[in-house]
This record gives sequence, C-alpha cells and structure tokens, in this order.
Amino acid sequence: MKHRIVLVMVALAAVAAIVMAQRRKAEADVGPDAIVHFIADTEHELSRLPAGATRMSDAEEIAIGDEIVRDHAAELGNSEQTNTPMAQYVERVGMEVAARAHRKLPYKIHYIQDDGFVNAFALPGGNVFIGSGLVNLMDTEDELASVLGHEIEHIDHYHCAERYQLEARLRRIGAGDLAAIAQLPLAIFQAGYSKDQELEADREGTRLAVLAGYSPLGAVRLFEAFERLEQRRSQPALTPGDEAARVALGTLAGYFQSHPYASERAAQIRRMIVTEHWEAKVQEKPLEMGGINAARPPGTAPMIGNR
Repeated sequence: MKHRIVLVMVALAAVAAIVMAQRRKAEADVGPDAIVHFIADTEHELSRLPAGATRMSDAEEIAIGDEIVRDHAAELGNSEQTNTPMAQYVERVGMEVAARAHRKLPYKIHYIQDDGFVNAFALPGGNVFIGSGLVNLMDTEDELASVLGHEIEHIDHYHCAERYQLEARLRRIGAGDLAAIAQLPLAIFQAGYSKDQELEADREGTRLAVLAGYSPLGAVRLFEAFERLEQRRSQPALTPGDEAARVALGTLAGYFQSHPYASERAAQIRRMIVTEHWEAKVQEKPLEMGGINAARPPGTAPMIGNR
C-alpha cells in the first residue's frame, strides 16, 4: 500500500512538472544550456512533493546539518577561516541578513579562504558557506549580502532539507544513521536547485538584504558580472584578465548549468525593484576589506569577467 501511494504521488508530481514546463514562458535562447536547465528542473520538481509531504522538524534538520559540517571538517581543512578580519566581516553581514529570515534557526556563516572556490552553498539547519573566489567577484557589501541572503533562503524555504530528504531516500539513510550521513558528499548541496527554487531564493534573499538595509542593486550588479562571465565562456584568453576569467569560468561551470541564466535573474530583480518600490534604495556600500575588487567604487565592473 505504501509503495502504491508513493507511486501515485510521483506520478502526480510528474504531471505537475510537465504542466509547469508547458506553461512557463521561455526567457532564454534555445540551445544546449536550455536543454540542461529543462532536464535539471524536471528532475528537481519530481522530487519535491514526496519530500514536502514528510517534512523534517527543525530540530532534526539542525542536527543533520551540524553532523554534515562535523563530518566534512577535514575536507574543509584550513580553508575555512574563522578568526580572520575577513571571516568576521562576512559573518557579520550574513548574520544581519539572517536575522530577517522567517525561520529562526541557529544560522552560521563560514568563510572559505580559497580563491579557487567561486561559489556559495547552504546546508540544512542553518550553515552557510561562501568562498573567497566568489567574494573576489564583488565590489560592494550589497552584493555580499544578496549572495548570503540567497543561500539563507535555500534553508528558510526548505530547499536544503528537501535535497537531503531526496538523497536520504535514494541512499536509504535513516534519521539517526550518523555513519550514513557522514558519507554524503558536499557536492550534493553545492549543486544548484531547480529553476523555480533558485529564482525564489533570489527574490527572497534580495528581500532579506533590503530589510537589513542593503540596496537591491547589489544582486543586479553580481548577476551582471555573472552574465559577462557567461558571454566569455567560448572566447580565447587574450590578456591576464581574460585568463583569470577563464579560471573563474572553469570553477563556475556547474553553477551555470544548474542555475537560471544570469540575465533572467537580473531581470527578475529589476522588476522586483519596481513592484516593491525600491527605486530610492540605490546607495551601495563598498566592500570593506578583502577581495580583489574591494578598492573600486560601487557600481563599476569587477575585474574578473569585464573587458
């Protein structure tokens, strides 16, 4: 009987995914990336209904997330910096944003000192990680707040919890099976979510940042930088700056394949600025320390990804 119920739920989810795919207007050019997006979206949407129907408690989610952090302490090694001025600065910005989240979880912001890590990710229960490679693409604190807000919303809206539940079902991991939880790779949470989940995290993460006193232009600026990187994926390296961009592109390859197009993400925030009447919130704060772009005035293009 249980198997039959699960089968029915999966079938309903499949129908819903197909209907949503047919009704959603295409906002990007047709091409290989569009096919990857479609496959990823359908795959993610098929998993959401069963996970949502058996949602974990906050206490269970926190315990699982903390266990994953402990299990991967050696993998993170010395790259996670906790006592440096930059780590404390990133943590302060993240906690200001997290204070506006709906779910009052014990959020923790981790700064990874690794210029090759051009990414950020979140774990169930409140742990958020961001690499110095991604911070190096920023020139304002508003951009930093938007990225941390985005990751916090993956937790706040149960995206991380659903990802864990899907993996736990596939691997047959019980809630108290700490040894099995220890085998979960971080890559599960570093990969992108469905298009709808990513756009939701963009919207609500930007909202958290604005509530914390930041400009929504921070999100727009960062997506514009990502868009420049996207456009240069197939271009040859002509200068040292181009070579640096190619290194960043190699690291971000998975990010581009699993997230909505940067132009679409920027367009969504621009529409939101109008509908939420945020037009006056244009004052951005320079990044205070660290990052190769920290000394540039807000609003100028990052060194990586710009010609």
